[in-house]
Amino acid sequence: MTTKNKYFNTLETKFGHLSFGNALKSIRLGENKTQKEFALKLEISPQNLNDLEHDRKTPSPTRASQIAKKLKLPEVILIQLALRDQLKKEGFDYSLSIS
Repeated sequence: MTTKNKYFNTLETKFGHLSFGNALKSIRLGENKTQKEFALKLEISPQNLNDLEHDRKTPSPTRASQIAKKLKLPEVILIQLALRDQLKKEGFDYSLSIS
């Protein structure tokens, strides 16, 4: 098991399923920003941010990468979360690791 998978497993054991949306919301709240302020930073609409945070929409790997760059985070983390969410929505319950 890679360090990233151990990290995700530890977080999910403590807090439940980690999705792209709840990770994004946690980052926003950690920065003490409103959805409008955070959406402006990400260059997306506040409605799109709301849809992402509530898991109504899942970003493509390309969009996840763009968001990661704007947040100065490693791309692989948000891409992995986005891909996991896409698989889960399609009914596949797989653990996913990319490097």
